[in-house]
Amino acid sequence: MLNHWSKELGAEFPLASDHDRQVTKLYGVLNEKAGIANRTTFVVDTEGNIVSIHEDRDAIDVSGALAACSRIKKK
Repeated sequence: MLNHWSKELGAEFPLASDHDRQVTKLYGVLNEKAGIANRTTFVVDTEGNIVSIHEDRDAIDVSGALAACSRIKKK
């Protein structure tokens, strides 16, 4: 089932938001001095394993994440 952000952005996969910054702390991408997370996209498989990480400009361009999702789908 797709969530609100997935539908709004036209994504065919669920997206998560970390408004309280707890997950960004756990994943090590929170810039505490600035109070924001570094731009990062994690692709997580159905077993909960991180299979791909895209940072900075690569996180903005969704093609890398989509390619990772395609690889997961083919398994």
